[in-house]
Amino acid sequence: MKTKTFTFIICFMVCLNSTAQNVLKNKSHFQTAGYVLKTSFNTITNDFTYLGKEFSNNWKKTGYYTAGLLGLMLADKSTTRFLHNTIEPAINYKLPNISFIKSNDGLYTWLRSNDAYMSYPIIGLYLSSLITNNEKGQFTAVNSIKAIAYSTIISQLALKTIFGRNRPNRSLNSNKIKKPWTNNNFDFFNSRKTYLYSSAEASSFPSLHATAFFAIAKVFQMEYDNYWIPYSFMSLVFLAEIKDHNHWVSDMVIGGVLGTLIGRSIVKSSWKARGLSKEKEKSYTLGYIPQISQSFTGLKIYCVF
Repeated sequence: MKTKTFTFIICFMVCLNSTAQNVLKNKSHFQTAGYVLKTSFNTITNDFTYLGKEFSNNWKKTGYYTAGLLGLMLADKSTTRFLHNTIEPAINYKLPNISFIKSNDGLYTWLRSNDAYMSYPIIGLYLSSLITNNEKGQFTAVNSIKAIAYSTIISQLALKTIFGRNRPNRSLNSNKIKKPWTNNNFDFFNSRKTYLYSSAEASSFPSLHATAFFAIAKVFQMEYDNYWIPYSFMSLVFLAEIKDHNHWVSDMVIGGVLGTLIGRSIVKSSWKARGLSKEKEKSYTLGYIPQISQSFTGLKIYCVF
């Protein structure tokens, strides 16, 4: 069953890519693959530059988002209680296990359980794109892998360690609390036992799954100019294990926002390197004029946009 499922994913991706308009006929398979890998590696620095720009280009907008997310954190006890008591019981379905990996070793996190539904299509897209010599498919797959890697570095390693937020107790109405679970939505800055791999201690904020899933969905949405398929599929996978996420509501929302910014930054950086950027570069001229007067003596700097 698992072999058939994986074979179907590969065949589906091959058929999809064989009908794509951007199959390269003037480059060999090796030239295309080499170009994609080289470009993707060389844009790593620019990926993070674009991510920084997402926050710095519009401080007013960033401030509004930050205020809204802080407000969401303040309301976490009420919203998370509603999630536990009302929403989660209404979502009751499971996806068949398609993973080939039986080991619980954290090394295989993205190849196990429902995560396989996200990683296997990426692998299938890359392999089928190699077969059909499809540049866009290869870039989409590699950018999706970068999205997972960046989400892990930023969310799992950096932010979870910095904020050290403990996960919500089940249920929040109960007075029986077993550490590291907590009823306090302000239970931050605790120490972690493990960093790269999953553990309950101080690892609630933000949600790694929300960050990575939204980052992957954003990559596919931008590359193929389609919202419905990537976000519907991502939601189907994410909600199938909603009871296992064990996060405050704000952890998942902030993870989703962060993942969206990560995915968008990767694609924008990639597009610029591939000559597909839809953004107009800002043009400006800096000038310097020595100025001497009764009121001011020095160097006057001006900028013309």
